[in-house]
Amino acid sequence: MIPAIAYGGDYNPEQWTAETVDRDIELMHEAGVNLVSVGIFSWAVLQPTPGVFDFGWLDTVMDKLHDAGIAVDLATATASPPPWLGHLHPDTLPVTRDGVRLSYGSRQQFNPSSATFRRESLIMVRAIAERYAKHPALKMWHVNNEYGCHVHESFDEESATAFREWLQARYGTLAELNRVWGTTFWSQRYSDWAQVSAPRAMPTLPNPTMMTDWNRFCSDALLACYTAEKEVLNELTPDVPLTTNFMGAFAWVDGWKWGTEIDIISNDSYPDPSDPRAGREFAFESDLMRSLGGGKPFIQLEQTTSAVQWRPRNAVKRPGQYKLWSLQAVARGADGICQFQWRQSASGAETFHSGMVPHAGKASRTWHEVVELGSALKDIGVVAGSRVQAQAAIVWDWESAWAQRNSIGPVDTEPLTIAKSWHASLFEMGIATDFVHPDHDLGKYQLIIVPSLFAVSDAFAAALARAAANGAQVIVSCLTGALNAEGHAQLGGYLGPLAPMLGVRVLDFSPLGVVPHTTEIEVNGPLDGPALDPIYEPISSLIRTPATERSVALLPTAADGITGNAIGWVENLEVIEGAGACVLSTFAGLDTSGWPAITRRQHGTGTAWYVASNPDARGRSEVISAVVRESAGSAHPIRPVLDAPVPGIEAVLRGQVLFLLNHADTPALVPGISGTVLYDGGQPSPEGPRRGTVLSGADVSVGPRNAVVLQL
Repeated sequence: MIPAIAYGGDYNPEQWTAETVDRDIELMHEAGVNLVSVGIFSWAVLQPTPGVFDFGWLDTVMDKLHDAGIAVDLATATASPPPWLGHLHPDTLPVTRDGVRLSYGSRQQFNPSSATFRRESLIMVRAIAERYAKHPALKMWHVNNEYGCHVHESFDEESATAFREWLQARYGTLAELNRVWGTTFWSQRYSDWAQVSAPRAMPTLPNPTMMTDWNRFCSDALLACYTAEKEVLNELTPDVPLTTNFMGAFAWVDGWKWGTEIDIISNDSYPDPSDPRAGREFAFESDLMRSLGGGKPFIQLEQTTSAVQWRPRNAVKRPGQYKLWSLQAVARGADGICQFQWRQSASGAETFHSGMVPHAGKASRTWHEVVELGSALKDIGVVAGSRVQAQAAIVWDWESAWAQRNSIGPVDTEPLTIAKSWHASLFEMGIATDFVHPDHDLGKYQLIIVPSLFAVSDAFAAALARAAANGAQVIVSCLTGALNAEGHAQLGGYLGPLAPMLGVRVLDFSPLGVVPHTTEIEVNGPLDGPALDPIYEPISSLIRTPATERSVALLPTAADGITGNAIGWVENLEVIEGAGACVLSTFAGLDTSGWPAITRRQHGTGTAWYVASNPDARGRSEVISAVVRESAGSAHPIRPVLDAPVPGIEAVLRGQVLFLLNHADTPALVPGISGTVLYDGGQPSPEGPRRGTVLSGADVSVGPRNAVVLQL
């Protein structure tokens, strides 16, 4: 069984001497470590040559860890093939879009569709599983590592053949493929399956629907690598759970599809400490991971104790931030906090990626914080296994995001950015949030936000309308419903099947922040350079270009109208006559002045809101606040965790455990708190709560970048 709240990290004993391993186990006890991931990048050590295995060192490590009471998340070691595999079998190496075959000497140099790679990787998996199936230290399997992180596609002929077979299974006939891909455009119609290949380098723009299918195929090809390993492991160790680590909303694997195949969802998260928004980025990923597992607890399998090494300049986490973000992950559903890595490497590409045991050893601030977090996790162990109950849901779909990214126009807005912006507002307002796939049950949520769902099916539109009719507050944002489920434009006005519920349709759009693509501007300087001279440029100097404005104002048209600014994109709405939608705000910017910006329509016992832009933080906050007020008289009003916001404080309720997380540099006082203090911050101020204290309506002081945890 995995420890109640797992704590540890990636452990790479093959990099160290036997004496260091013994010292490591002593330090693990001191830090409260109870789970380590072993062998992730050890294929070349475990199988130094074809057919030859060396498990002696791993036998010793597994025995020592078990004797010390430390559980092992044992890797299948397939994350990075050994050089001999690429040398003997070049077909296992991936090929770029331009036809360049990548070499070994780094990591993850495998072609997902290579039959040779799959065969050799399963030989490794079976060997390690047979060796350790009965070992008492084994508590979880770590399959591969960060699928697709560096290589998610290959354009070799073996992959092209696999893509054709995948397309034949999806479409059945070439005629159907031609129809869905719209190949009458640009004379692309295929007359034989042999003509269909991987989307290699082309003279100009590729077919968007082909590219979206390629994204689907590449995700499925990686998933097939995972499920092949899973079958071997389930055969030999049917009672040992499996994980493989996601990387947040990573673009190239469909997390929803993968999530159904994984026993314990896990995540690697590395927000930039130099960004004040990093805390809510961590929250976004935690909420997404919990949702991919259907609400079950997940494991934060990788994060850093201090700094990464792969950014141009690598900010360190501030004092207390490592513990703060870790407790935030637990608050949002994590039953494990693990790091990359246990001991900071002495050589290699990740030498300067921080570890739990840094180069300086126990004398460092990092080590003291590692020990402090281990103690804190023991104090709050009662939370393990419980769930977060969210009133709000954000609809997120990888396939729709692929369709938007592959669309040639109308704008290069990243769909994930819009989803994150709406989640950020919910985070700042203290409203617990899940993520849902368009096919999931929407009925249990009081607030459903649909941010930039570019491709919309009729089935989803019907489900969303039912949720609104049954009392949900539904917010739909811009760039939603531009395409149907097949990737074709919605004819008769964007939004398509969502229009009846919303009472509006999108007639046109106007991107903002456009940089003119003209030779003269490129030669003479940037767009924000010297203004045109009215004396020498009497015509051009009088021409206004509203598309170059980065934002336009939102002008309230009703007492409960919304203010703020529209960023990057505005749409021209038609309010459908007789549908009952009312305009709350309009745009106030040159050509867009008077266009409806935010609308509201009663739909059954709920309300459908449309936001024809990506509003700034003020605009989003006002929309959500209006929705909260609208729900106040309903049977299930939307309520933040705290009755009133406290600056700097993130409050999260998981089961019957309340987390008060202070992201600010100054102490915060949270009023009206009741419960038993499980964790008091480790170094509480004189006026702060003490562990074990029972509070009733008390004011709780939370130190800067610290936390207080209570059981209600």
